[in-house]
Amino acid sequence: MKYYLALLSLVFFINTSAFSQEKVVKYKVSAGETINQIAEKFKVTPYDIYSLNPDARTGISPNSVLLIPTKAGKAVAKAESVSKNVVSENGKTHEVQPKETLFGIEKKYGVSDEALKAANPFLITNGLQIGQTLVIPSKGSAAKSVTAKTEKPAKSSAAEKYVYHDVVAKETKYSIAKQYKTTVEDLEKRNPEIVTSLPVGYRLTIKGTAPKTETSASAVTTVAKPSETAKKGTTYMDYQVKPKETFYSLTHTFHITQEELTELNPSLSEGVKEGMVLKVPSGYVAPVPIIAQQQPVIEKSVEKTADKPVENTGGGIRILEKVKSEEVSVNPEVVELTKKRGQTERQKVVLLLPFNIAKMQNDTTSTATRLKKDKFLNMTLDFYSGAMMAIDSAKVLKLPIDVAIYDSQETKNTSNISSLISQNKLQNANAVIGPFYQSNAEATANSLRLYNVPVISPLSKDTANPIDNLYQSIPTNDVVRNAIFDYMRNKNGNIVAVVDKKKESVINYIKQNQKGVVFAALSETGGLDVANLKSLLLPNRLNYVVMETANTAMIKTTIKALIDAQKTCQVQLVILEPNSTLDTDEINFENLVKLNLMYPSVTRESDEQPVLIFEKEYRLKNKVNPNSYATRGFDVTFDTMMRLVQGKTYQETTDLITTEQVDNKFQYYKKDDGGHANKGVYILYYDSDLTLKVAN
Repeated sequence: MKYYLALLSLVFFINTSAFSQEKVVKYKVSAGETINQIAEKFKVTPYDIYSLNPDARTGISPNSVLLIPTKAGKAVAKAESVSKNVVSENGKTHEVQPKETLFGIEKKYGVSDEALKAANPFLITNGLQIGQTLVIPSKGSAAKSVTAKTEKPAKSSAAEKYVYHDVVAKETKYSIAKQYKTTVEDLEKRNPEIVTSLPVGYRLTIKGTAPKTETSASAVTTVAKPSETAKKGTTYMDYQVKPKETFYSLTHTFHITQEELTELNPSLSEGVKEGMVLKVPSGYVAPVPIIAQQQPVIEKSVEKTADKPVENTGGGIRILEKVKSEEVSVNPEVVELTKKRGQTERQKVVLLLPFNIAKMQNDTTSTATRLKKDKFLNMTLDFYSGAMMAIDSAKVLKLPIDVAIYDSQETKNTSNISSLISQNKLQNANAVIGPFYQSNAEATANSLRLYNVPVISPLSKDTANPIDNLYQSIPTNDVVRNAIFDYMRNKNGNIVAVVDKKKESVINYIKQNQKGVVFAALSETGGLDVANLKSLLLPNRLNYVVMETANTAMIKTTIKALIDAQKTCQVQLVILEPNSTLDTDEINFENLVKLNLMYPSVTRESDEQPVLIFEKEYRLKNKVNPNSYATRGFDVTFDTMMRLVQGKTYQETTDLITTEQVDNKFQYYKKDDGGHANKGVYILYYDSDLTLKVAN
């Protein structure tokens, strides 16, 4: 121990001696600042800062104090003196506030982009930052005169020979080092954050001579941007809208408000459309996606920030309670539950979502390209957006729930769940939503079984292995099929099946599971025997004809035969799963309506007021309509939270309560071999008014 203390004392002595010979500047960190931004501000490298502040390698926090090398102090002093000279002449300054943009400031004071940057040359290298004091040139003042006064610090900066480089897609440390005639080791020494990965958009500090680039006479060029397509002297550039981009993503990419963007591009008054060419401020580097910037763990207390009345909730929900009984009926009797919460302690919900952040950070693929190609990531982000809407709704309702979101880092057969469990992240949860893949959900449930933590599988349709604490939230295909046959029997219907020979799995399913269903005969060529079909229809009962075929000719023949049969008996056409052939122009939709086409579905279409409220709030927040994954994220998350505030455990509510959310119904039952499944299925049909309705 004494050797350790002696060594520490020696290091302290050496550092003190160094400080006495080379002065340092103390700098207080502002909220949101990074080491790179501070290094740029003081014209030093991140490595210089880390050498004086070793603890900063693990992160910096607002109001913490950093030591900056001497030359930075001189450079800053010079910059400040230049600024004071300009201020004394113009007498006007502006302190940058949160959410302000260059465009907005220039518009406010009626100055040009060139004039503002000439008066404040650090804007070219550092960009606009909160808390900066800007010199506002007088209207009509020539940019040349101000530029002339700022030439000296610009030369001083160039003399230091520090060049910055913004990483673009597909670049590597080797290619960048080669471009600037340096080594990978030197790059990593000056930019410690890139040792493990090289994120797109990251600004590297490079010592050396920048590659030759065309520059405008008024531009101060200490920053190299190979990805920049517009000339540096211009204020704006053209930008083509990519698939799935929204007002939200565009305003955050270019640091501009929606109103300012629309003012520049009046065509946006009709909405953002893929392929549009927009006029946007130049000189900005597209940021890393928000999900890659955030920590892999998000924790929220949904009760603490409620500031809206309950009537304004973004999640218009209807909660339904099933009357206690031994058997689960097709349509359980229900009552509203939103105001029937029980007394409960604070609950914790954990979401395990496969962002795969580490993989994204190590991949040089651009964000836009990744989002265009990576369907799994898109699905994850959509589900996440819906889940966040549910958390917002829980805030409004002041539910006593804490939510933690972890990156499950999933592939089909791997995840980091075991690591999270070893860190005791999941054992104290009252419910866990995820992972996405069935095998990972089962592994998680197995690991948490001893702790009685329910694991809700949010997206898998597979039949689950018998694990007591596993809940399959999506009904399996067989459950969906069983639901409609149960419905038809409940109505005392006569069930006839018209099934193509190619649909062997459907034929086997009906023969094995649905006794009493008769099959219409087929000809030797596989066509429908119309006479046989009509002979199986009964005049004194409702006849359900289950049609399963993708053959257009067979579909047309069946429909024509059934419409003819409606003259003498009641007939309703039924399908067991979506049939794309019915959506083609060859099939007359009016005939499907005449036969009241009916099918089972795990989701519904509703125009109830709570559902419309949810859709409206989602559009306002995300600038796009919610898709099935977003709605699923909301429904599963909100359903789980509402069950936990009934004064019962999650397991107890599944035995007693059926809930109905925006699109989905959750009617859990305990399987004979163990575990729980959902049989919340809607029976939908086309009514004579051409609308899709839920059958009773």
